Amino acid sequence: MGFRIRAALAADIPALMVLRAAVTENRLADPQRVQARHYRPFVARGDLWLCEDAGRILGFGAGDRETGWIWALLVQPGFEGRGIGRALLARACDTLRDAGFAECTLSTDPDTRAARVYRRAGWREAGRTADGEVIFKLRET
Repeated sequence: MGFRIRAALAADIPALMVLRAAVTENRLADPQRVQARHYRPFVARGDLWLCEDAGRILGFGAGDRETGWIWALLVQPGFEGRGIGRALLARACDTLRDAGFAECTLSTDPDTRAARVYRRAGWREAGRTADGEVIFKLRET
């Protein structure tokens, strides 16, 4: 697979929303909670990255330069374990580092493949969100 990472465009938002709805982990309890308007500021700043192969979007990620949190990191079901998430996470963390954050923060559902991947990659558990997700932090060097 010869995927490439590029900045998302406004025209990509509908496809990103379809991908967001297709994931099997960290599904939104209320799909209306994240709408197209939520993607637009990340796209406008060039902070939302996507992975594509032959025109098909396989994942996307974004770092929120205002909060220091990873806003999104999603991989199309069936394409996990191919380095897509790792490449997108690196770009999202670069966004946060460029914004002056020394530490990246994200949250995910407990007992998921994603949580195991973060732990193995050196992210440390730093508590829980109000809705029970595990908060992970990674100090940038």
